[in-house]
Amino acid sequence: MSILLLAGSPSIPSRSTRLLHHVGERLAALGHGISTLQVLDLPAQALLHADFKNAELTKAKAQVELADAIVIGTPVYKAAYSGIVKAFLDVLPQDGFAGKLVLPLATGGSQSHMLALDYALRPVLSALGARQILPSIYATDAQIVWNAETGLALDPGIAQRVDAGVQHLSTNLHALRASRSTAFPSVPFSQVRCSV
Repeated sequence: MSILLLAGSPSIPSRSTRLLHHVGERLAALGHGISTLQVLDLPAQALLHADFKNAELTKAKAQVELADAIVIGTPVYKAAYSGIVKAFLDVLPQDGFAGKLVLPLATGGSQSHMLALDYALRPVLSALGARQILPSIYATDAQIVWNAETGLALDPGIAQRVDAGVQHLSTNLHALRASRSTAFPSVPFSQVRCSV
């Protein structure tokens, strides 16, 4: 089962991207295949003009299509997810997240923006057809500390939410894999026989 880390920060480095990669490392340690898509690396002109013929956008959309799960990380600005995330989600097909598990992550300056994930991002993910949107993880800037020597340090409360989110996503991916392996093969209608 493959997981796409969708990084939606307009700056590098960023707290939301570091948190996203931390979650990705945890999922990889559990045996899941991880790939990354940094929206900031996509051509801005193609994103803003929804240039569906652009090769880089086509490749990015294919990454989304191939993933079984998406972990989306974004900073919160003015009570909403980042503009580059919005621009990217806008170029996906209407059912771009169909059948996928989604774990939303966000960082912001204060707890005041905590509900931005539920009121701004979750409805869009649902509209894109996500199979299941897992409970969001929101962290303030003070709860995520980066040190060049020691790496990422998470507040204990956030570390606990990350643990729960990683386990929840992993468990749901294993259940999805099991359901796919036990699914009955489709039978063309012309081969169906009935007796009366």
